[in-house]
Amino acid sequence: MSTKYKLLALLTLLVPLSGILALVIGSSDTGIDELWSYMSGQANSFTTTIITLRTQRAIDGFIVGGLLSMAGALLQVLLRNPLAEPYILGISGGAGACTLIALLLGLSSTWTPVTAFAGALVSTLLVFSISFSNGNWTTERLLLTGVVIAAGWSAIISFLLAISKQQQIHGMLFWLMGDLSQASHTVTGFFVLIITFTISWAIARPLNLLVRGQQQAAALGENILQLRMIIFILAAAMTATAVSMAGSIGFVGLIIPHALRLIGFRDYRLLLPATILTGGSFLVLADTLARSLLAPQQVPVGVLTALLGVPLFLLLLQNQYKSR
Repeated sequence: MSTKYKLLALLTLLVPLSGILALVIGSSDTGIDELWSYMSGQANSFTTTIITLRTQRAIDGFIVGGLLSMAGALLQVLLRNPLAEPYILGISGGAGACTLIALLLGLSSTWTPVTAFAGALVSTLLVFSISFSNGNWTTERLLLTGVVIAAGWSAIISFLLAISKQQQIHGMLFWLMGDLSQASHTVTGFFVLIITFTISWAIARPLNLLVRGQQQAAALGENILQLRMIIFILAAAMTATAVSMAGSIGFVGLIIPHALRLIGFRDYRLLLPATILTGGSFLVLADTLARSLLAPQQVPVGVLTALLGVPLFLLLLQNQYKSR
């Protein structure tokens, strides 16, 4: 077995490990004994309620983390830039703003994934069309466009919060900061994760060629325009689903793919499953820390991922300038 497959096996072990930690750690520690009694059906009602809630939250965290990590990996190969990810490019902001609009209009929760997808797709098309207006893009133009689009969505979100009812604002703010305590659409998220991964893995070979450059990929027979559109739609669907489930959680799509490439995962046939395993486990662990750090008060997990992601983003940006 090659080293990469061994690493992938180790990453697989992160999933049950992060899940167990999520179940036993919190404002009320349950311990292995209580967990075993729950699994054997002998736990009391209090323990059963706690572990059931934590199990649902861990599942949601894994799905959201996997979706955001894959979206980041796809955007990075499309742009051939490790700085690309849904939050920085304003895609999460578009999904979040359109979801809030739907909520304020009184639409049912079944419309949330649809409106989030529409917002993510609109934001994606805006960023890439403006950045690519003269036939090519640069890191500076892409990041500047993403920042401006994100600022525009932020202004819309601020306006929506300003006209919202007082009793809605607290929940909206937590949701916008990225919060798994009220995550929803778990079944939808699971199916989107499976479907988008299957499609992404099916185009792993074209993605590997695209890493080497669009001209080389086209010379080897790939339809670049079609491949771009597939990546656009996949990244928008992943981001929209993650946002509709748990709000805007930033920098997961930046941290995970970059870290995996550093340890040798460059083939997308291995990188894609590795991003799901690592991104999902990372967000589960981050959420466990977020809800136990200041227990019983909970910190939105998006705050924690931002605290980790901002310095990494600045470090990557500085390294890009030094390498020129």
